Amino acid sequence: MKFGVIVFPGSNCDRDMIGALRNDLGQEVVELWHKDSDLSAFNKEDCIVLPGGFSFGDYLRCGAIARFSPMMQSTIAFANQGGKVLGVCNGFQILCESGLLPGVLLQNANQQFICKNVYLMGEEKRPLMIPIAHGEGRYHADDETMELLIKNEQIIYRYCDKNGNITAAANPNGSAHNIAGICNSSRNVFGMMPHPERACAEALSNIDGKVVFNTLLLRSAKELIHA
Repeated sequence: MKFGVIVFPGSNCDRDMIGALRNDLGQEVVELWHKDSDLSAFNKEDCIVLPGGFSFGDYLRCGAIARFSPMMQSTIAFANQGGKVLGVCNGFQILCESGLLPGVLLQNANQQFICKNVYLMGEEKRPLMIPIAHGEGRYHADDETMELLIKNEQIIYRYCDKNGNITAAANPNGSAHNIAGICNSSRNVFGMMPHPERACAEALSNIDGKVVFNTLLLRSAKELIHA
């Protein structure tokens, strides 16, 4: 499996993502500049990654300018053809702005930037400790969209406490239904606010991020990383 990591002006987590994928997970990684548009070297079994950061300085809205980059137009086409796409933090915001994922990321309920470890609950059925670092990570969607997300099981991660309880107290930013990450109805486009790439190294005393990559991307490729 090959990963393409898009680099936008203002990206500041692209190196974190590249390092985690290449060094901690042993995957092939190609850096993609936002002004380029060629994805011919990638197939449906590969994955395009939109990293965190502040693309274009987060002017207008987070991700609102990056969605128009040539590489994003190619990424949209890639996703529509069944290719895998992962957006983390600002990447999640870009996916929502581009229409690849529904909903929007709003300013945190406490109107402050939050940077800390949180716990997530997904299909792994155990709490995963993953860092967050965002000021606009509060997921919101209209009632109809939210009903579809729940019905189609498109909510891939919810904020929980260390014991796995999904409570209001465990919700760091006020996201609807404690949502930390979602996918599209075809389950090939994934977006999440927490940073799994920051929890993949033994030196950090946390490799729960490897579990996230395994669950969302690597499992089907039979390239599971021991975690």
